[in-house]
Amino acid sequence: MIPQNLRDILSNEQYTGLFQTLALLIFMAFFIGMVFYVFSRPKKYYQDDANAPLDDDEQPFNFKN
Repeated sequence: MIPQNLRDILSNEQYTGLFQTLALLIFMAFFIGMVFYVFSRPKKYYQDDANAPLDDDEQPFNFKN
């Protein structure tokens, strides 16, 4: 039988364990990469964003003309 679509390929019980393992490895690689990216940035990089809630706005959000 020739698979007609992706659902047929993924529903094959022969490779289910392989697909689950690949999905886990891709998720872990992405998560570890994001953690590494965030912690590799200098502290100054996040300083403006950290103080954003404390900054005074020049105009209030509900400003009406």
